[in-house]
Amino acid sequence: MKKMLLIAAMVMAVLTGCHTIHGVGQDVKAGGEHLSNAAH
Repeated sequence: MKKMLLIAAMVMAVLTGCHTIHGVGQDVKAGGEHLSNAAH
């Protein structure tokens, strides 16, 4: 039982981390696009 909870917690941590990294990537991309538009 404890092993299943540990595995579930690890899976949730990995999924949460991936979504966080993906969100940061989108924020950086959006910031770069704004800088590019401002330069033109």
